[in-house]
This record gives sequence, C-alpha cells and structure tokens, in this order.
Amino acid sequence: MYAAVLHQTGDATLDANSEVQSTSFGPGRVRVKLRASSLCHSDLSAMSGVLGHPAPFVPGHEGAGDVVEVGAGVTSVKPGDRVASTSLRGSYAELARAPVDKLVPVPDEVETSVAAAVLLQGLTAHYLATSTYPLAQGSWCLIHAAAGGVGLLLCQIAKARGARVIGTVSTDEKAALATQAGAEHVVLYTRQDFVSEARRLTGGHGVSVVYDSVGKTTFEGSLNSLAPRGMLVLFGQSSGPVPPVDPQVLNTKGSLYLTRPTLTHYTASSSELLTRARDLFAWMEAGKLQVRIDRTYPLADAAAAHRALEGRETKGKVLLLP
Repeated sequence: MYAAVLHQTGDATLDANSEVQSTSFGPGRVRVKLRASSLCHSDLSAMSGVLGHPAPFVPGHEGAGDVVEVGAGVTSVKPGDRVASTSLRGSYAELARAPVDKLVPVPDEVETSVAAAVLLQGLTAHYLATSTYPLAQGSWCLIHAAAGGVGLLLCQIAKARGARVIGTVSTDEKAALATQAGAEHVVLYTRQDFVSEARRLTGGHGVSVVYDSVGKTTFEGSLNSLAPRGMLVLFGQSSGPVPPVDPQVLNTKGSLYLTRPTLTHYTASSSELLTRARDLFAWMEAGKLQVRIDRTYPLADAAAAHRALEGRETKGKVLLLP
C-alpha cells in the first residue's frame, strides 16, 4: 500500500509516495480501506518528536472507510461495512487497522468524509459539554479558538443545551463563523482583552466554565475569567504547555476547579463510544450539527496539509484523501 512516511522527527517533510508493507494483525482487529484521513494537532506533536514516537513511522490515527478484513472473533462488523475511528494507527495511508471496539458504524445518511471529519472533534465537543462540565440552560461558557474544528462543534452543542456562549477568535472572518455556530458574543483577542470582556458580559461575575484548547498563552486569563467555583477545562495546548501551577492559586481566585481531560477516558468502553457517536450522527441527520471541512488534500500533499494546520490557517477540519 501507499502511505505518507515521516523519516525523521522534527521535520514536517513527509514521503507521501512510499510503498510500505501492510502490517499483519491479530484477533479482535479490523483492517480498513481509508476513504478519508483526518489531521489533528496530536499528529503535529508526534511528528515533532514531543511524544517520543521513534521514526520512521506513518502518522495519523483517525479516519473513515470500508472494512476489508476482520480478525478472529470479530462479529460486529464485516467486510464492506463503512466505519470511522479515532484509533486507526498510521492512517496517512491507503489501509489502516484498529481494534473492533474502537470502531463506529457510519449511518447511510452520513458521507464517509464527513464521518472522518467529525468523529474525534465531535466526540471531544460532546464529552466537554455533556460530561466534563454539563452545560445547562443559562450557563455562561467561554470557548477559546471558537472557529477551530472543536470550537465550531462545541459552540453548536453549547447553544443547543441553552448555554450562553462567549467565543474567542483572531479575525473577523473567524468571528463570523463562530457567530453562525451559536456564539452569542465573540471576542477578537487580537484587539480586545477576553478577560475584561468576559467579566463585562457577565455583569462582573465571570463565566461558569472555560473550555481552553490553547494552553500557555490563555491559561492565566482563563482562570481570571471564571466565576467563583467555576471550572477551567484545559483540553489542548496549541500555544504550548502550561507551566506548573500552585493549587493555592485556585483558592485565591475563587475555589476554582481545574481539569485536564482526554477523549480516551471519556470513551473508555465501546458502549460509551457508540452512545456519543450516535448522538453526533443523530444531530447531524436532524440538521442540528453542521460539520465544517475547511480543506482536503491528496495523500501526496500531506506535508502541505500539515503546514496549513501548524500555521493556524484552517477554520475547520483538514482531510487527506487516500
């Protein structure tokens, strides 16, 4: 099969025309012929060497396509079924494999590319808004990077749950996207102080929850935007890791809560994964959740796709089409 291979960490140059041997797999595994592979920031981290993944390797872990082979003991899917997963190791390729309990059936009404685009970011937005801090009618929330892939989905889900949404973005174009997705107020952090705006909009009280995927550059401001006993949900670090924190700071700023969740712990069982995925697909089929695919690239242009993602040029999901 053909795949995009990274030969040296720290180098975004991918050899996208590499012919590699498809690896064998054992019981409980499924091989998928990929129709679309999704990019995410964790791929950038892996390629930079931060995650300690030894090169050479094929990046990627999320996508959607058709089942072509199943291992011993697999009965829930069969060849020809359309599936999506966030556990398709080495998904920058024509073929990838995953444990069967990490696969999600794709309904007939949902296009394969859309399933690939929504799954990881949609599941993330789902658990953030329904489990980590369950948003309720009238809850004030602040969503950083509101025009990003997770941000656009999270704005929609938050609005549907009756929350009052403040989104932060960098440009007028992104502000329009966040507004369309349900943000009641949008702060252009390049021109405005989001802490002051969050305080002003909430009558000085602060927001109940901040969903922060940016990390280093927003962390302190996120804490300062919270109401007493509010929660900072740090689920990413696109600007870099947050420095060590003295827990006493949470006390002095209002008995705050700080959590660092990850999707793995919110889809720990197959039943939880399927429940969240079914909600996403049902909302999409009902027209309640719109998925934005910002751009697509052929597999041969994987390096260009990564440069666009790393340069924060994108406003939605980026896909590779094997």
